[in-house]
Amino acid sequence: MRAVPLIALSMMASPAGAEVVAAGDHGFEVQHSVNLVVPQAQAFAAFGQVGQWWDSQHTYSGDSKRMSLQMRAGGCFCEPLDGGGGIEHMRVTFIQPGERIVLTGSLGPLLYEATTGVMDVKVERIAGGSRVTMNYRAAGFAKGGAAAMAPLVDQVLGEQMKRFRVFAAAAPKPDTLKP
Repeated sequence: MRAVPLIALSMMASPAGAEVVAAGDHGFEVQHSVNLVVPQAQAFAAFGQVGQWWDSQHTYSGDSKRMSLQMRAGGCFCEPLDGGGGIEHMRVTFIQPGERIVLTGSLGPLLYEATTGVMDVKVERIAGGSRVTMNYRAAGFAKGGAAAMAPLVDQVLGEQMKRFRVFAAAAPKPDTLKP
């Protein structure tokens, strides 16, 4: 029963466009884009609710509901861990509410390499809704070469964007969200 509404909601937005833009020994760039039939402000607000749409299989705690993204300059994309630990996945370095957020940091296994990354998320108004484009660039020294990691990162971020698309289509409008 629950699958029917999710299938209907997923049909309300076009599929994610994805690609490994570039990859080399010391860095890579991946990009994903989804079109939504929701206003720009609603899409941007939904992106900030990362704990509602990120896949728990791609967390350190095993529970995506623990993840949070503070939508302000200096804000943390963080995840508390049992026993008082935690992880800072990324840090907000630029935000233009409703339009763009830039985060810096290394996602997943890149954290343990000598790499750094920049995630640039742009939300633009298009006819009938909005387009959300996530661009992630990582550079530095990664064992085995960054080019080998690019398809894996691309796959994981692609899965997240598909989950985001479904969530954003069903998320409440920003004026109904509680602070």
